[in-house]
Amino acid sequence: MNKISLVQEMKEKAYPGRGIVIGRSQDGTKAVTAYFIMGRSSNSRNRIFVEEGEGIRTQAFDPAKLEDPSLIIYAPVRVLGANTIVTNGDQTDTIYEGMAKGLTFEQSLRSREFEPDGPNFTPRISGLLHIEDGAFDYALSILKSDQGDPDRCNRYTFAYENPKAGEGRLIHTYAENEEPLPSFFGEPKWVDVEGDIDSFTNALWESLNADNKVSLFVRFIDIATGEYASRIINKNV
Repeated sequence: MNKISLVQEMKEKAYPGRGIVIGRSQDGTKAVTAYFIMGRSSNSRNRIFVEEGEGIRTQAFDPAKLEDPSLIIYAPVRVLGANTIVTNGDQTDTIYEGMAKGLTFEQSLRSREFEPDGPNFTPRISGLLHIEDGAFDYALSILKSDQGDPDRCNRYTFAYENPKAGEGRLIHTYAENEEPLPSFFGEPKWVDVEGDIDSFTNALWESLNADNKVSLFVRFIDIATGEYASRIINKNV
C-alpha cells in the first residue's frame, strides 16, 4: 500500500458518503481525527453538526423539513476517559456503553451490523483514539454486508499502535458513486496528515464535493496533556 494525499483522494470522490480520518499531526504532538458527512437527498443534506458535551451531535438545520431521523440524527463523537469515539451512526452510543462496562471496542460492536437501508446496506464505520500517559494508538472498524447480502455481516477491525507523525488512515462508507452504492473495501487508506488544525480542516473541507458535502468535524488532541481543540464547518449556516 502506498501513502496517498488525503486532499487529492477526496477531490476524486464525488460521493464517498461519510468518512473518518485518524492519525498523528505533522509535528508529532497531536492525535488527529476528522469526520465528514455528505448527502444526496434533501433529508441527508438538511443537517448540521453541533457541540454536545465533549463531543458533537447531528441536528436538523430546518426542523420543519426533517423527514426520517432514524439514520441521520445521532452523536458521531463521544469521549469516555482516555478514549475518543468517532462513528457514522448511533453505534457511538453502543461503543461508549460497552466500553464503560469493560468491553473492548471490537466486543462492543458485536451487537451491531450495517445499516438497514437496502439496497445500499450502508456500512457502519467506527474509530477509537486512545491517549494515555503520553502514548497514542487507534483503531478503525467497518461492519458491512457480504457483497450486498443482508443476511451476512462482515466485520473488520484495524488497529494502529504508535502512529507516525504526519500519517493517518481514512475509511469511508462508499467506494464509488453508483447504484446501488458499493461499500468501501480493503484496508483503510494510508494518507498524509498535514498542517495545523486550521489548515488541515480547510484543506479537507475544500476537497469534498461541493454539491454533496454537508458537515465536517476535526479535533486535534495534545498527546502529552489530553487537551484538545476542535473545528466544525457546516454547509448550512
